[in-house]
Amino acid sequence: MVECDHLFLPDRWANPSGQKREKPRTKGLTMVIDKGLGLTAYSDLLELASPYIDIYKLGFGTTALYPLEILKQKLTLATQNGLHIMPGGTFFEIAIRHSTIADYMKQIRVLGFTAVEISDGTFPLSFAKRQEAINYALDNDLVVYTEVGKKAADYRACREDLLETLSFDLHYGAHHVIVEARESGTVGVFDCDGRIDDSFVCDIVTSAKEKASRLIWEAPQKDQQVDFIKTLGSDVNLGNIAHTDVFSVETLRRGLRGDTALIMDREGCNPCE
Repeated sequence: MVECDHLFLPDRWANPSGQKREKPRTKGLTMVIDKGLGLTAYSDLLELASPYIDIYKLGFGTTALYPLEILKQKLTLATQNGLHIMPGGTFFEIAIRHSTIADYMKQIRVLGFTAVEISDGTFPLSFAKRQEAINYALDNDLVVYTEVGKKAADYRACREDLLETLSFDLHYGAHHVIVEARESGTVGVFDCDGRIDDSFVCDIVTSAKEKASRLIWEAPQKDQQVDFIKTLGSDVNLGNIAHTDVFSVETLRRGLRGDTALIMDREGCNPCE
């Protein structure tokens, strides 16, 4: 695993936010979505940026398209670099329509995945089936990331559904719960133009209390990442980050970019409180 050494720079130059960013992290997580990155580019990405990535997702159903040897190399490299790596939730949804949940969890673990995304963005999944999926994942030593929300273009997050699913999934062993926004960032807590509903986000965080730290907010667009950091602080968990934006997101978190540099003087003051 690559270790970061910023000894050539004063600490406050490298991280004006003052927030600890060393791995392993329990907050300020960054989840990257991979839409089909080649092995060379992937190796280069992890060599340079793995200290700033916590979760790596092979998006949608792309897992099924990889030559087996390349897939296994990507999984091995992720593990060597300290990342949780998982197939996309859509792959889970499709696979269990043609097989069993038990078979799916066993197969992805045998392949070398270390985590799983459990979702119902396209096909419905009852709470009983969610619990079954979480249980089988844990039985196969997989880190469980569940997702709440739909992929329909007109979907807007529902307060009651989000809070209920968050509590349910965490109770049965989910590591974190992802709030759906798609790779476009135009559903869930965003409108069709990608604008965030700040009041809704603050309401969820306030209502969820300590459980709010276990939410991962999908935010693929730069302005959305800025809004979340301004609203919830640099330690907000962000998902569906493009591989090309890993450094960009980390600079936003640390206050090394103009969009967030000015707010770092008031870091720790949560506008939602």
